[in-house]
Amino acid sequence: MMNALIVDLIPVWVVIIALSVFLYVLLDGFDLGVGMLYGLAPQKDRPMIMNAIAPVWDGNETWLILGAVALLAVFPLAFAIVIPAVYFPILIMLLALVFRGLAFEFRFEEPRLHHFWNRGFAVGSAVAAFAQGAVLGAFIQGFHVEGRVFAGSSWDWLTPFSVMTGLALMCGYGLLGAGWLIIKTEGDLQAWARMMGRRALIGVMLAISAVSLWTPAMDPAIAARWFTLPHAMWLAPIPLATGGIAILCWRALKGHGPDVLPFFAGLGLFLLSYLGVAISLWPMIVPHHYTLWQASSAVGTQMFLLIGTLVLLPVILMYTGWSYWVFRGKLKPDVGYH
Repeated sequence: MMNALIVDLIPVWVVIIALSVFLYVLLDGFDLGVGMLYGLAPQKDRPMIMNAIAPVWDGNETWLILGAVALLAVFPLAFAIVIPAVYFPILIMLLALVFRGLAFEFRFEEPRLHHFWNRGFAVGSAVAAFAQGAVLGAFIQGFHVEGRVFAGSSWDWLTPFSVMTGLALMCGYGLLGAGWLIIKTEGDLQAWARMMGRRALIGVMLAISAVSLWTPAMDPAIAARWFTLPHAMWLAPIPLATGGIAILCWRALKGHGPDVLPFFAGLGLFLLSYLGVAISLWPMIVPHHYTLWQASSAVGTQMFLLIGTLVLLPVILMYTGWSYWVFRGKLKPDVGYH
């Protein structure tokens, strides 16, 4: 029994991967949201919007790489099943992220195609956000598995539910992006960001409501977990807190409270939604088929990787925190990144 407790590294890896995914959603989420808002903003405000993310946007995807590598190494069976099932939305996401990066750089270097690359940056941000949401929706729905391999088609991921979660994540990233612009700007641009944030928040709350009803309707086990006693009593604080933070976020977007409040209220909604999905699916990593423990690699492999990760993780946290600290504060109209 003691040996089993000592060598069970799965909870440690769950925390590492969950932290990586959440930090990616938080950090790349707000810059994708700013990218989408960039395409809707008045022309005169676009340079300021771009400067709001220019110093930090390209380091945020580090967390996506860390999470993917950890999934491959620690849960190889899950990686082998899940990745083929959502291959196309992941491919679309990666292409959109690459195109977005090209658009960011080329818009400065090719003045004749400035408008094309501007639109490309916004479209790339929107497509990447939608694809990530579609992957999440496909994961929640589960996959057709026979034995230890994915046995569905390449288009199983494309369902009304995954389309809805794709649009939902676009709204969520838009809310985080608006919150970031409120922190970094003042005056008319900040007022515009507050307005866009309120529109995104309405979409977020509609999406949270839809997922909260749709997911239990698809799976009786999830419905039993949320709607039968005593679980319902213990889990009730989550929807109640979600409603309370939504009200706080709306008031913050109307101008009540400090400028950082809309961003952190939006972050709170993401955190509660993330927790809700985790509770619904726990302990499955391939929904309806394999648990975390059934899909894990050998203990020796996990230990070897954990040593390197525990060295690497603080380094990433430090340089990420340092970069945000260096570029803290409101933007100045006469000071740009490029």
